[in-house]
Parts: sequence; structure tokens; C-alpha cells
Amino acid sequence: MRIGIVCHPTFGGSGVMATELANHFGRQGHSVHVISYALPVRLDPFNPSVHYHEVQVQDYPLFLYQPYELALSSAMVDAVLKENLDILHVHYAIPHAYAAFMASQILKDQGLEIPVVTTLHGTDITLVGQLPAYKPAVCFSINHSTAVTAVSEALRQETISQFNIKREIEVIPNFVDMTRYCRGDASARSRIAAPGVAIVAHVSNFRKVKRIPDVLHVFARVVEACPAKLVLVGDGPERPEAESLARHLGIVEHVLFLGKTSEVESILGVSDLFLLPSESESFGLAALEAMASGVPVIASRVGGLPEVISHGVNGFLEPVGDIEAMAAHAIQLLQNPPLLAEFAEKAVEAAATFSMDQIGDSYLNVYTRLLHG
Repeated sequence: MRIGIVCHPTFGGSGVMATELANHFGRQGHSVHVISYALPVRLDPFNPSVHYHEVQVQDYPLFLYQPYELALSSAMVDAVLKENLDILHVHYAIPHAYAAFMASQILKDQGLEIPVVTTLHGTDITLVGQLPAYKPAVCFSINHSTAVTAVSEALRQETISQFNIKREIEVIPNFVDMTRYCRGDASARSRIAAPGVAIVAHVSNFRKVKRIPDVLHVFARVVEACPAKLVLVGDGPERPEAESLARHLGIVEHVLFLGKTSEVESILGVSDLFLLPSESESFGLAALEAMASGVPVIASRVGGLPEVISHGVNGFLEPVGDIEAMAAHAIQLLQNPPLLAEFAEKAVEAAATFSMDQIGDSYLNVYTRLLHG
């Protein structure tokens, strides 16, 4: 199959999932063509079946903001015609679904029908897609895609409730490459913490929705009860406030701010607990990756997280902002190594149900249905 995948090239969940899907299909022998404005961070440059097409945006002094959607639509048309693509799969509705609709209309005018699959990932529906400047176009694009998928049942329901949807939305969850995540050894662990010191991790883009202050308040209670180190991975607008709060709480010597790093798998592999007290999570990819690494997750009971984490089995879920309950669960696990080990084992088992092979086949089934009925 000849597949076009359109995505943002960033570290965000939609870009990571789209790129990993492209790599997976390429390894299976499909011809995959990734279309974006920059080389996606996880795209495999050594896979001969995976090809990158850069969207060329031309500067012109008339435009205060360059018309990226037009350039993107043209890039899709060019890729379909030159590479004889069978299908376009766009990740994140804004602006990809709208640009894909325009590309399909241009191609139809030339006598060529191209199916468009739109995958909704989260903030394209719950946040950005709600803005008045975008909402009508997002709704139109969803309704005019050939097929639409959402990464969780919670996101599917949110889309239906917030938009005038006139079509089916199929749930195909995010996935994890189980071969990338495993437990690290003592030498790797010693780079972060001394023996006997628990490692608590958090990975995010440091936006308000991630509630970084809650991470720090939970950890402040943990470190009072047992020796622990908090590793914060990622960067974003809330980081300066987080650094200030760590100093205010008197825990700064126990907190490690790593910023953006390519060592996420290694860090998760030596962590004991993962904190994700977000206000909203359409799926919770960071939680899934932690679980694949054998790390129980303590998170908010929001969005798609209950579809990933089983409360009291492989992690804990509490209401948004319930710092005391989250801290109590963290202390309970860290002070009971056999219970922590049991939760870790169950976390890996749960993560395996979101394997790349299984989810990749689900998308291929959608493609095949659209192409052959």
C-alpha cells in the first residue's frame, strides 16, 4: 500500500504517534510518505520505505501570516500525483483535515478520488478546536473526511458533544512500541539517584493543563515520608514557575529538571513511579509509555486515562487536584516494595494490549475498507 501521512513534526503526542506509525508501516514493506513542514523528530531516516516531503511555504511581503494551509494542500496533491498514493492519513485536525479536504477536491477536479482518514488526538478538539476562529472549519473537515478515528472513547464522546458531527467516529487508541521500553540496570539508575532513593518521574510539555504545581506538591509530601528524587522531563511555559515553586517548597535539591531530552526511555526505565495529575488528557500517551517501562502511574481520573490505567491494579486515579490522595498512594507503593513490584508487572501487561502491531493493523483495516469496501 502507498500511504501518505500528514502530521506536525513536534514532540507532541500526535506527531510522535503519526511518525511511529509511518516507521511501523515502512518496516512492513508499505511505501510511506510523510508530509510536514519539518522533519519529524522520530522519523527513521534509514528506512528506505519511508519518505519525507517538506511543505514549502513561500514568503511574500503581502502576507502578515504565510498561508500554510494552501501550501500544505498543494504538497498533498503533489505527493499523491507523483507517488501514486492510495490514501491520505492526517493526524490532528488543525489544519491538516481542512487542508486534506481541499487537496481531495483539487484531485477530484482532475478525475482522481483519494480517501482521507482524519485522526483526532486531543487538543485539536478539546482546546484549539473550540476557538471560534477554527471551530466551523474543524467541524466541516471532520464531517467531510472519508473516515474519522479518535484515540480514546472519551475523546470520541467529547467530539460528538462539542461539534455537530454527522458521521461515525471509530476509536483506535494510541500505541506503544514495547521493544523500546524496558527496565534499566543499577548503573543507569545511579546516574540519577543514590541507592535506596526512589525515582519519581513526570514527562510533559509543561502547559497549565498538566498541573505541574500538583506534581511538585505531591512529591513534597512523598519526600517527607521516604528518600526520593523527582525527575521532570520536558519544557514549556510553566517551567519557570515550577522551578520557583520547588525552591519555595524546599525540595529543589531533590528535583531534577532535565528539559527536552532524547533519553526519555532510559529515564522511565529506572523510575519507580510516574505522576500525571493533568486537568485533561485525551489519551495519556506518557502514562502508557511509563507503564510499558514497568512504572505504575498515579494520575487524574480524566479523559482517556481510565481507559489506560486500572485503579488499584496498575496505578491509581483520583479527582483533579486531590494532592493528598495522590501522595498517599505514592507513599503506599514506595513503602511497600512487593506491592510496587506487583503494580509494575500489571502495568506492563496492560501496556502490551496497546502494542504497535495490534493498533497498526487496526489502521490498515480502515485503509483496506476504504479502498476495497
